Amino acid sequence: MPPAAALLPWRRLVVPLLAVVSVPFVLPLALPFLLRSSSSRQPLSAARPLYAPGTCPYVDEAYACASNGRPDAAYTRWRWAPRRCRLPRFNATDFLATLRGKRLMLVGDSMNRNQFESLLCILREAIPDKTRMFETHGYRISKGRGYFVFKFVDYDCTVEFVRSHFLVREGVRYNRQKNSNPILQIDRIDKSASRWRKVDVLVFNTGHWWTHGKTARGINYYKEGDMLYPQFDSTEAYRRALKTWARWIDKNMDPAKSVVFYRGYSTAHFRGGEWDSGGSCSGETEPTLRGAVIGSYPRKMRVVEEVIGRMRFPVRLLNVTKLTNFRKDGHPSVYGKAAAGKKVSRRKQDCSHWCLPGVPDAWNELIYASLVLEPKPRSWKHH
Repeated sequence: MPPAAALLPWRRLVVPLLAVVSVPFVLPLALPFLLRSSSSRQPLSAARPLYAPGTCPYVDEAYACASNGRPDAAYTRWRWAPRRCRLPRFNATDFLATLRGKRLMLVGDSMNRNQFESLLCILREAIPDKTRMFETHGYRISKGRGYFVFKFVDYDCTVEFVRSHFLVREGVRYNRQKNSNPILQIDRIDKSASRWRKVDVLVFNTGHWWTHGKTARGINYYKEGDMLYPQFDSTEAYRRALKTWARWIDKNMDPAKSVVFYRGYSTAHFRGGEWDSGGSCSGETEPTLRGAVIGSYPRKMRVVEEVIGRMRFPVRLLNVTKLTNFRKDGHPSVYGKAAAGKKVSRRKQDCSHWCLPGVPDAWNELIYASLVLEPKPRSWKHH
């Protein structure tokens, strides 16, 4: 671990939260620190992956690109390297020591499960006896199951995943013919919230599902109180849902006991369509090294910054939008597998999720950096 003095550049970069939308990468913390890369130098560097492709048993088949026949390997070796601050070198043993006696939980959609699997794999590298790490219910990671608890025996800590597509409550309504239709109750917290309480480190996300089908159209789908809206804008629904989540965090979480992260929008790279209309990203083998610019900053990320900026609880925002924008090479594309174990059709490629090893490893490196560099909750015993 570098001495504290060597990390001072990180602490000197302070900007207002809502002024960060045009820079390549942002990590607003309890005080909003800025990680930015110079436009004249590329913000990626080559490095070994934190775990070798095909060696981690916790990677979903959908993200195991090398095992599914992807012939190139450069996508596993890129590391995020901001130019105007210095990240501590990742140390999985130190990460586990920081988590000793604690619970870390990722809550969200399949993008957070992507990150959860990455975290299990990088922490597994620090465990000499792999039998000292296991899923407490004996579950194998699968797309169909929404709750996992992995125990690290030697550190008396757990790393957990709770599926919650929207962070607010999904439900159903019945029409006169007694047919059921899904609804989203944007003023009620998700039922899984009972699991979030008393967790030491929480990592939330939602966003991936807000662009799909009924959620995007907003017809007879969004509900507040007793009101089912005939038509409602999905971005405004997203704002109200996040406010519901924010109120729950402010009311139920104590910054003297817990750290809460919110991971922002992860860039997709579909060409010629979307996930369900023939969009593709196959054949991409290199990131965009220079001048990667998002044409318009995602509206939902502005909503995220607005909501978090008004919270009492000091949520640490992992804004990975620009970071992921460089990585058009990192998606499974045709090298994933469907739920039935069949190879993905070229007509329906995955250009949203990420191969593992790959991009989500960088997100976990940033969580580690935040836990190492930022003041810890008062109730934590310092190791």
